[in-house]
Formats: sequence, C-alpha cells, structure tokens
Amino acid sequence: MKKRPKAPAIPPERHETVRRAIMELLRDRTLSAKEISADVGIPEKAVYDHLTHIEKSALQKHRQLVVVPAACKKCGFVFRKRERLTKPGRCPVCKGQSIEEPLFSIEEKKNSEFRSQSERPFA
Repeated sequence: MKKRPKAPAIPPERHETVRRAIMELLRDRTLSAKEISADVGIPEKAVYDHLTHIEKSALQKHRQLVVVPAACKKCGFVFRKRERLTKPGRCPVCKGQSIEEPLFSIEEKKNSEFRSQSERPFA
C-alpha cells in the first residue's frame, strides 16, 4: 500500500504580529516566558528572541521592558546582574537547579526616566 503524503500544516491565522501580541500581553500584566508562549502559541525558546527585540523597540515608543530577575528557590539568591533574559541553569551559591523563572512586563516611561539603551531596569 502506498502512503498518502501528509497535508502541510496550516499556521494559525494572525491579525497582528507575534511581537505586537507579546507587547499587548505584557502591557496588562507580568508574565514568565512559559506563560507568554502558551498565550501567543509559539515555542518558549522563540519568546526570548522576541523579548530581546521588544526590549530595544519599546524604548522608541517611550516604554521599557521591566525584568523581575530569576531567583533560586533553595537559597533565595537573586540573579540581579544577569543580562540574558533566559532562565539560569543553576545557582552559583548553592548549586541548586530549582530556579524561579524571570518575569517580564512593559511599562510606560515618564520623561524623567529616559535612560541609555545599555541600561536595563530591574524591579
């Protein structure tokens, strides 16, 4: 018996771009990358790529991406100086691997809060 070729997968219909959808989600609330990926329907790994771009483009719209840093569940160490948006693999203090994910949100900037692009605000 010959097998029929599978029909190509049809992507979900979108009325806005993925980055705009993420920005709209983050404007209302604070979410982890896992929650963003579930809401938008893209892989978690792709969310981090979009977030780095959103971080830069938000500055042009007088907004800022606010990152609540990841923290170790075992000893409470907070990864404040971490520049990458992804979740760390393990804690440098206790070597534990149970790490809370970083959380993301977008806030409007006030005129007095303008900073250079190299600075990232942490909550």
